[in-house]
Amino acid sequence: MTRTERTQAEDRTLDELQRTLQVEIDPALLLLALTHRSFAYENGGIPTNERLEFLGDSILGQAVTVKLFRDHPELDEGELAKRRASLVSSVALAEVGRAIGVGPYVRLGRGETMTGGADKPSILADTVEAIIGAVYLDAGGDAATELVLRLVGPLMQDPSRFGAAMDPKTSLQEIAARRGAPAPSYAVAESGPDHHKHFVATVSVGDLVEASGEGSSKKQAEMAAALEAWTRLNPSR
Repeated sequence: MTRTERTQAEDRTLDELQRTLQVEIDPALLLLALTHRSFAYENGGIPTNERLEFLGDSILGQAVTVKLFRDHPELDEGELAKRRASLVSSVALAEVGRAIGVGPYVRLGRGETMTGGADKPSILADTVEAIIGAVYLDAGGDAATELVLRLVGPLMQDPSRFGAAMDPKTSLQEIAARRGAPAPSYAVAESGPDHHKHFVATVSVGDLVEASGEGSSKKQAEMAAALEAWTRLNPSR
């Protein structure tokens, strides 16, 4: 396949993703939003999606904050803050990433590809934020806000799922007790330098379920694992 043919094939793939997102983004900018640092490192240090991720995180937070404020006048500041935190967390964004099937589009290095990087919560969450940032730059604030609300909307409309996302460890403990199972047991492994730690948590609930989660802190990884386990135990939520 020639370079031109590869570019054309890549453009067709991006077109499919744009149809899923329901918004048009400059192909070069969207490709940047899908470029993980592992791919960039293996390809001569090309730009990564990290700056777009930084921008998208801010747009995401603002859109969710305004939506919650307007839709829930009955909630006090503390409750609004909890809901916002759950909706912009890496756990929630990873779920969004899976829902729109973004994993196969992410450009990963060989190592990340071999270890299942296309389904890692942290990579999915970061990519979703980067896409939001790309939409903001190319299509403007209104389009980016509309995208955020389309992506996060299903989480806002699911009370049972929303409750678990706010406190997944407690939710998992409660379901274990209801089923007469042992309390959830967590094991956490860490890797990376001190300034950029990565944590992987595994939780088991007797013989009911075992699940894993990742994050930039032990707490975040345990919450991700707990939510994954809770989700598996509630397939019809």
